[in-house]
Amino acid sequence: MTQIALLHSALGIRAGITDAAARLEADGHEVEVVDYYGAGRVFDDYGEASAFVDEIGFPELMRRALAGCEGLADGFIAMGFSNGAGMAEHVALNRSVGGVVMASGALPLEMLGATRWPAGVRAQIHSAAGDAFRDQVWLDAVAAAVRGAAPLDLHDDYPGTGHLFTDESLPAEYDADAAALFWDRVRAFCGR
Repeated sequence: MTQIALLHSALGIRAGITDAAARLEADGHEVEVVDYYGAGRVFDDYGEASAFVDEIGFPELMRRALAGCEGLADGFIAMGFSNGAGMAEHVALNRSVGGVVMASGALPLEMLGATRWPAGVRAQIHSAAGDAFRDQVWLDAVAAAVRGAAPLDLHDDYPGTGHLFTDESLPAEYDADAAALFWDRVRAFCGR
């Protein structure tokens, strides 16, 4: 069906990412899990993950995320969770993609060195209403940028407070009902 570049959160390629890849593959998609940390580095703590991100720096992580998509043909979908959502945006700003799925994160285009969203690149944005990591100003800025250039499916009202609410391996964040709705919406987006 569709090629999908799957970009992990600040926590790395944890079970939630491998589960997401398996779900997408079961739907018939070809999934490339992009390890922009390298060597399968994972974290259990957001503070430690953020320190690692700061140590490497966003420019290097963005370079790695883009490099991880080199083998994909134009028209693939860039999909990311949390930090990976920003990486998916960066990929879309530098490659010819068919769409972008941003889950639990979105970075203003200016932070990525861009002034406008690529024309015709449709997007989905997903976030929980009570997510403590959610930055409403950033979310609104990205939504406005996408709407000015392409169709946007904005789903920013999932119940609960979980940041990575689709990840069963994080029981304090996971919400089964929200996750089921999320995957229904992603399935429809990736099937278009």
